[in-house]
Amino acid sequence: MWQELRTELHPRGLEIVTVGLDTLGAEACRPFIEAAAPDHPSVIDAHHAVAERFGVVNIPNGVWIDENGIIVRPAEVAPAPRRSERPGLGDVELPDRMVDIFTEAQKIRTDPAAYEAALRDWVERGADSPYALSPDEVVARSRPRDADRARGEAHFELATELERRGDHAGAVTHFREAHRLVPDNFSYRRQAWSLEPAVDGPLARFWQGPAPDDPDAWPYDGDWLSDVRQLGAENYYPTWQP
Repeated sequence: MWQELRTELHPRGLEIVTVGLDTLGAEACRPFIEAAAPDHPSVIDAHHAVAERFGVVNIPNGVWIDENGIIVRPAEVAPAPRRSERPGLGDVELPDRMVDIFTEAQKIRTDPAAYEAALRDWVERGADSPYALSPDEVVARSRPRDADRARGEAHFELATELERRGDHAGAVTHFREAHRLVPDNFSYRRQAWSLEPAVDGPLARFWQGPAPDDPDAWPYDGDWLSDVRQLGAENYYPTWQP
């Protein structure tokens, strides 16, 4: 998806860098990177350092940086261009929870066409594009960093390192605190949920909720399906602003 756009626009000065945010690092991200076979840089950020620095609170998000290293659009929802045919599920039989997840996901609102048109305009016109924001506009659109957010980031960093060292119980404690302090950060929630072994098999990391046979063992106050239903799938991403 991004590879096709990059191939087209790279000769005109666009470079795309994709960042995989995942505590498990290469183990989790490599299959997706290899399937995409990108020509552009694709890096893995196990500690979510990029997300912390740029204010990413959900995925997919994008940040526009000009040729001088200046941010001209801060972190915002960045739906991938829809050009290639995407394989459907066919006759695959899915557990009820996964059917419900896909049903909610279909209700999530994004505007890939508008985002791609804005990106193309910026590539064509550079600083003269109306989509390239001034420094003051970038600051105004960026999320504030208060004390709770700073503490939440610290707890998330601790959780990540404990998980990587094999202390899952310790990681859960700090993930929970990060969720409490930064409740609008879906990236923090999804990361913690995906590490919880609620089911076995290829759906395990996408399950992100209680195990069917032992729901009381789930260590978090929320899960993807419950939280999205409570929030409203149409509110999952902020409305994109030109």
